[in-house]
Amino acid sequence: MVSSTSPRQIIDRKIRPLVETALADTRVVLIAGPRQAGKTTLAKQLSEIGRPYITLDDAGALSAARADPVGFVRGIERAVIDEIQRAPELMLAIKESVDRDDTPGRFLLTGSANIATAPTIADSLAGRMATISLLPFAQSEIQSTPGRLLDRLFAGEEPAVGGTVVFGHDLIDLVLQGGYPEALRRSTPARRTAWLEDYVGQILDRDVRDIANIDQINRLPRLLNVLAEHAGQLVNHSSFGAALGLSSVTAQKYVAILERLFLVRTVAPWSSNRLSRLIKTPKLHFLDSGLLAALRQDEAEVLNMDRTRFGALLESFVVSELFKLASWTKRRVSFSHYRTKDQDEVDVVIEDRRGRIIGIEVKASATVRPHDFRGLRQLQEAAGDRFVRGLVLHDHDRVTPFGEKLQAAPLSVLWSM
Repeated sequence: MVSSTSPRQIIDRKIRPLVETALADTRVVLIAGPRQAGKTTLAKQLSEIGRPYITLDDAGALSAARADPVGFVRGIERAVIDEIQRAPELMLAIKESVDRDDTPGRFLLTGSANIATAPTIADSLAGRMATISLLPFAQSEIQSTPGRLLDRLFAGEEPAVGGTVVFGHDLIDLVLQGGYPEALRRSTPARRTAWLEDYVGQILDRDVRDIANIDQINRLPRLLNVLAEHAGQLVNHSSFGAALGLSSVTAQKYVAILERLFLVRTVAPWSSNRLSRLIKTPKLHFLDSGLLAALRQDEAEVLNMDRTRFGALLESFVVSELFKLASWTKRRVSFSHYRTKDQDEVDVVIEDRRGRIIGIEVKASATVRPHDFRGLRQLQEAAGDRFVRGLVLHDHDRVTPFGEKLQAAPLSVLWSM
């Protein structure tokens, strides 16, 4: 069985070397990710004499920062400032400070909303700030494995099984747990679900107000539930809005807010001049499978009998794991999905800066058939020499070849390589 994380266990975060490197040559470093993903723990580990820790979750510090941001920053030589999205007005004061003193590593910031996407902040700190993502625990972090799958696949290696392979009932249990540290410390599914439900409530009640002024904030919990039932599907703002009596434009705005809070993520469609029948609509995913399961009220007993329902949950789990692997690789990659008007698809297309492509399809079943590679073969033909590897990840314990550069492989390769 899959075990929970010990309350006292400290798990090394794989982005830490990236943060330390950035602090050595960049004036401002922002660790961005959802609340309760471990940003504060990591930031405190990097605080030291001469770099004090300040949290804007403290009412006094927050009041001072909002009342006089320039005065708040003045006199700070170096500092860790936690939850910077609570006082975004500090960012301009930080810009002025680091323009006067451009010593690297002056400010280590954390943010539970993607403030780097705000135009005024992005423009003001251009060339001055490095942004590094920290998502909830990846399985390679939990299990202390290398987490080098993307690097190894792009290097031309074939998928390989190593260590203990997780499949069957254990795979469902692992997916249901997700990666939030606090949720993993709960010893039973009921306790994890209770924590995740409280977590969502707090995010929607407080953090939304820090980044947006919206008229119908009470609609967000219902919208999130609607999105949960559409996880792994094409984005349809008209449909999302209609379920809540919202316009398509309003629904799109609200989904963007949930994306800034790192609850959901949209994946753009892959495009090619060689193919004319591609769907050009993004897909929707949740960034934590445990949170998605709690919103959908999915339980292990039901999912063991209903593999179709497990499929949507499993796809978001895989996408999230791939995002985490990408967050610490030195290789710059982008993510998209492939779907044609004939419904042939590849769940994830990963492309590096040289234009080389890896395609990944996700199946909840133990059996994989040649037909399951239809989308991957189309992608392979369209990409030509740029195609590196095509994988169908599924609920199994062995790697099975299905043609040149095409294999079915266990889900466990996400963390065993």
